Amino acid sequence: MILKLVPDETNIDFIGKRFLLFLFYVLLINGSIYLVVTKGLNFGIDFTGGTIIEIRVDEAPNISDLRTELNGLELGAISIQEFGEPTDLMIRMPQQDGGPDIQQAAIETVRTSLDAHFGEDAVEYRRTEFVGPQVGEELKKAGGLAILWSLVGILAYIWFRFEWQFDVAAIVALAHDTIATVGFFAFTQMQFDLSTVAAVLLIAGYSINDTVIVFDRIRENMRKYKKKPIDELFNLSVNQTLSRTLMTSFTTLLALVVLYL
Repeated sequence: MILKLVPDETNIDFIGKRFLLFLFYVLLINGSIYLVVTKGLNFGIDFTGGTIIEIRVDEAPNISDLRTELNGLELGAISIQEFGEPTDLMIRMPQQDGGPDIQQAAIETVRTSLDAHFGEDAVEYRRTEFVGPQVGEELKKAGGLAILWSLVGILAYIWFRFEWQFDVAAIVALAHDTIATVGFFAFTQMQFDLSTVAAVLLIAGYSINDTVIVFDRIRENMRKYKKKPIDELFNLSVNQTLSRTLMTSFTTLLALVVLYL
């Protein structure tokens, strides 16, 4: 038996609700731009500079307690990430004001706290890496260019494959998805780093992938139903591809839930 998330006879009037959705998305995009301009993004160490300390401990720690303890050192927002084995930890500390000596003193403070928490012989310091502010600025510029040129390449492909009207629609869809995502990070002040840039590009890829599928079905139906009103043809095309859209999003969501857990 074939799994169907959407029945074959589904006929949702998406185009009939377009003006209400246009209003919602205009507010969403303007709100996102306003948040980015006023609140800004909480750039991570990749962009602002700071120190990464990679350690291995004897037994899996309580991450919540360790995070609370390190953030009590008043060295800024220190993040802890598990990777590889549960006993492998990556600690990210923001850049300290005052030059290299102050930064080194902060590193020693963190090491002293870790030795006291786990025991002096229980911590193996595998890597300590400092990212300077100049490197951070270069990475910020490179990340922005990566997003820009990826979008340009995607739009060039749409222009080549379809007519220019489709390209305009793809530009609007991509702008909506990427700006709304960046606005979400500005609103929540979640850390924005190189991994986030990769996530934005991934969202753009998923967005344009679904856009191409829907556009391709619209083009097929325009040849098949030459006398059908354009709004009915758009609704028909979107409903015909709705099951595929939901299935793709659902399977992606399953993978994200597993990663989150």
